[in-house]
Amino acid sequence: MASTANEGTVTRWDVDSISRPVVALSASMVSKNWEQASHQHRKAQLLYSVRGVLNCEIEDGIWIVPPQSAVWIPGGLLHATRGSGETECYCLFVEPDAAPDLPRGCCTIGVSPLLRELLLKAAAFSEDTASCAREDRLIATLLDELSAAPLQDLHLPLPRDRRLRRLAEMLLADPAVKISVQDWASRIGMSERSMSRLLLQEIGMSFGRWRRQLHVILSLQRMIKGESVQAVASELGYEGPSGFITMFRKTVGKPPVQYLSTRSSSLTEGDASHVPAILLPGDA
Repeated sequence: MASTANEGTVTRWDVDSISRPVVALSASMVSKNWEQASHQHRKAQLLYSVRGVLNCEIEDGIWIVPPQSAVWIPGGLLHATRGSGETECYCLFVEPDAAPDLPRGCCTIGVSPLLRELLLKAAAFSEDTASCAREDRLIATLLDELSAAPLQDLHLPLPRDRRLRRLAEMLLADPAVKISVQDWASRIGMSERSMSRLLLQEIGMSFGRWRRQLHVILSLQRMIKGESVQAVASELGYEGPSGFITMFRKTVGKPPVQYLSTRSSSLTEGDASHVPAILLPGDA
């Protein structure tokens, strides 16, 4: 199924009306900075980014999807998605009872070359005709690979408390500002101790770790668009690139250039030039 859209809001289509329990759709979204409003569907959804950065937002978190990664969205979960820059992606939709071992919560996963090729093959199947034995075997293998895919920590949890939500809004609006934790707490009408305790209770992170996670998400969005490490470090308030690189490596496990080059080489090896075309959502 192919779709087209101009910059701005993406046209919505009804995946639950497709009779197959598992269906893959291919998608080229060459328009820049598209988004789809908050929505939900019965089928669970795997959104795989071939090129560009995708953001998936639910009530309690923001999930970033860099190239060669995917986000899993359980069926019935209200969510919105947004594309940053030119994007190419695949979508897999799965009925809730189609496979027992798939993730039960929203998560970001790594996509192996085998899983990528299985998605590409499945996207060529017609959703309007009954499946054959060969297609059924391929779908079963695809679901097995998806169940075994490694999880990635590319998630910014969002608290539900209105004061902490206000804190998140301020951090997103001005990620480079340098003030103490005490000052942040004062801005939202809380003591530092109460704010720290409530953050741990609601999102399981300290303020410092939460802010670093935000910086990783924002930096990936910028670097994948071509901004230099030095420019991104400056935009996020670091005195030099070394401090930013140290933060990135501690949070993600690799320095930014290595992290991005790994994905770039994976894209080349996978020959993504033959990717066909799909769409998806965004909200803050």
